[in-house]
Amino acid sequence: MTTAEATRRGPGKRRAGRDGKPVPAKQNGRAGRNLPAAIGVGTGLVLAVLLSMIFWKPAFLGVIALAAGVGIWEMVRALKVTGARPPLVPLLGGGLLMTGLAWYEGPDALQLGLAATLLAALVWRFSEHKAGFRRDLAAAALITVYVPFLLSFGVLLVKPDDGAMRVLCALLAVVLSDTGGYAAGVFFGKHPMAPTISPKKSWEGFAGSLTAAAVGSSLLLYFLLDISFGWGLLFGAVISVAAVVGDLAESMLKRDIGIKDMSNLLPGHGGLMDRLDSILFAVPAAYLLLSLIAPPG
Repeated sequence: MTTAEATRRGPGKRRAGRDGKPVPAKQNGRAGRNLPAAIGVGTGLVLAVLLSMIFWKPAFLGVIALAAGVGIWEMVRALKVTGARPPLVPLLGGGLLMTGLAWYEGPDALQLGLAATLLAALVWRFSEHKAGFRRDLAAAALITVYVPFLLSFGVLLVKPDDGAMRVLCALLAVVLSDTGGYAAGVFFGKHPMAPTISPKKSWEGFAGSLTAAAVGSSLLLYFLLDISFGWGLLFGAVISVAAVVGDLAESMLKRDIGIKDMSNLLPGHGGLMDRLDSILFAVPAAYLLLSLIAPPG
C-alpha cells in the first residue's frame, strides 16, 4: 500500500472484504456475543412457542417438528465438514415420526420412534454402498438423539392440562440461567470454567446462572404451578446445570468440527441450533423433574 493510499484510507479504518465493502466491526460484549441481538432472537423464539400454545395447542407440535427439521438439516450440513455424510431424508422423516409419536402415544412410543429412525438411517445408508458406513451411521445416531429425540420432550412437557405453564417455566428458567450467567460473567468473571471449550465461560458466571434460575424458578413454579419454593429452587438449579451443560456440549462439538456457527440461518446470530443448545438438555430435565414433583392429573 502506497503512502497516498494509506492517507486516503485514514487511521483506524478496516480492510475491505472480498466484495470490496468494509468489514463491519464486531459488536460483541465481554461475554463474546451481542446481548441485545441474542435477547431479540430468543424473545422471538419464545413468542412463537407461546403463541402456538395460546391460540391452538396442537400448533406447538408443528413448532417442535419444524425446529427438529431445521436442527437436523443444520447438523447434517455441519458434520459434512468432517467428511461424514449422514442420510438427511430418513433423519427428517424420523424427526417427524418421533414428535408425532410423543404427541399421540407418549414417552414409550418416543423410544420406539428413536429406534425406528436409527434403523431407517442404517438401511438407507447401507443401500448406498459407499465407504465410511460406520462413520456416517455414528453421525446419524448423534443427530437423531441430539436433535429430534431431546426436542420431543417438549411435546411430552406440553401434553398435560397445565402443559403451557410447564413449558413456560422451563423456558424462563433457561432464560434466567443464561441472563444471570452473562451478567455475572461480565462483571465478576475471573476464573475460566472450561477454557479449552468455551473460554468466555467462568465459574462466577455459572454461579450467577444457578442463582438467577433457582430464585426465579422458585417464584415461577409457586405462582404458575402451585409448587413449593423449595422444589422451585431445586428445579431452577437443575435446569441451569442442564442448560450450561447443553451450551458446553454444542461448543465442544463445534470446536471439534472446526466451525463457528451451525449455519447462517439467523443473520448475525448463526443457526437455530446455536439458539437451542441450552434448551435441548433443559427440556428433558424439566419433563423428568416435573413428572416427579408435580405429576400430571
